[in-house]
Amino acid sequence: MTLTSKIIFWVCVSAIAYNYVGYPVFLLFASAFSQAYSDLIFLFRRKSRRADASNFPQPRIAIIISAFNEETVIEDRVKNALSINYPEHLTEILIGLDAPTDSTAEILRPIDSPRVKVCHFNERRGKLKVICDLALMTSAEILVFTDANTHFEPNCVQNLIRHFSDCRVGIVSGEELRSGGKEIDPAAEGLYWKYESALKILESRLGFLHGANGGAYAIRRELFHPPPNLIVEDFQIPLAARYQGHLVVYDAEAITVEEIAPTLASQFERRVRIGAGNFQTFLSNPGYLNPFKRGPVFAYCSHRVLRWITPLMLGLALASSAVLIHVTPYPWFFALQSAFYLLALAGYWRKRRNEPVGIYRIPLYFCSMNCALVMGLFRYLSGRQGIAWKTTPRRFPERMATAKDSKE
Repeated sequence: MTLTSKIIFWVCVSAIAYNYVGYPVFLLFASAFSQAYSDLIFLFRRKSRRADASNFPQPRIAIIISAFNEETVIEDRVKNALSINYPEHLTEILIGLDAPTDSTAEILRPIDSPRVKVCHFNERRGKLKVICDLALMTSAEILVFTDANTHFEPNCVQNLIRHFSDCRVGIVSGEELRSGGKEIDPAAEGLYWKYESALKILESRLGFLHGANGGAYAIRRELFHPPPNLIVEDFQIPLAARYQGHLVVYDAEAITVEEIAPTLASQFERRVRIGAGNFQTFLSNPGYLNPFKRGPVFAYCSHRVLRWITPLMLGLALASSAVLIHVTPYPWFFALQSAFYLLALAGYWRKRRNEPVGIYRIPLYFCSMNCALVMGLFRYLSGRQGIAWKTTPRRFPERMATAKDSKE
């Protein structure tokens, strides 16, 4: 029993440490080696691995937006989409109204542009079904998906599209800068988002990237054939494309600004939904664990699967150290874990009382994410997570310009 508990403890701790620290360090060194090898090839052969986009004709694109009750942001969103730095005659904007019950449709009615097409759907079906219908209404070579609460920087779309000069590239994801409400801890959220963005940049350099930011990603239209009832389509669609042999690229210069859920409750609900979608992908696609896929499966397991089972490993680590509490040094390990979770509880209590979180910030954020994963798993298994969800409360766009500062 003692030996088994020790094995469980160290396997769990090692897996968590590898997921959050070991894998990023591996990516960093592998990326540096790959860049050095590319430089050597260029020096000796004068042959660069970069795609030549100089003779690549700009393709026709369709910017696709699904909107439910988005009256506070929809007008600003459309104006922003019309102002991008991309040829007007090659751009169309398709907006699907998913049976809104607010004034979203009325706000869009005065917008007069031949590039904008608004489609009304009388039955609420969810984002996936709306964007699938919109994709059938265009013959554009490249589909650009974005959200109603997202704003493009002027060169965002142009920077996304340039990568398709390489025929191996199937999907390109942009960079999201995030702004949040008063209840959201900008330090913790910003730190985690920068950490995830860094992983995506490194994975992209190595050809390991397998996900996209839902706020802005572009895909070749022939690759857009998602299975029905996806909860998180902006993850599984790129994942499927990568496993089919197409590259997924992350462009940190294709910048968007997104307002995240402005309250702690709405942010947690969003994470639960994403967690449900993650487990849908994991449990419905055992083929993604095929070891013969090498790079894709290595990145998928290292970055995603281990992250999804972290709540289980945390629980097993705590339980096994409790069993070993009579064996040195495990009482210290048990005490450290208990103190961490108590700090998270204290942070939650202070947050509920609108007090500064301070040193409780990281424990609270970490535990909140993992609790949301657990709830997402139960919601998916119980069938209670549909593809249509409640609209996140939005602020009026006063605006997100200050979000750029969060990148600094």
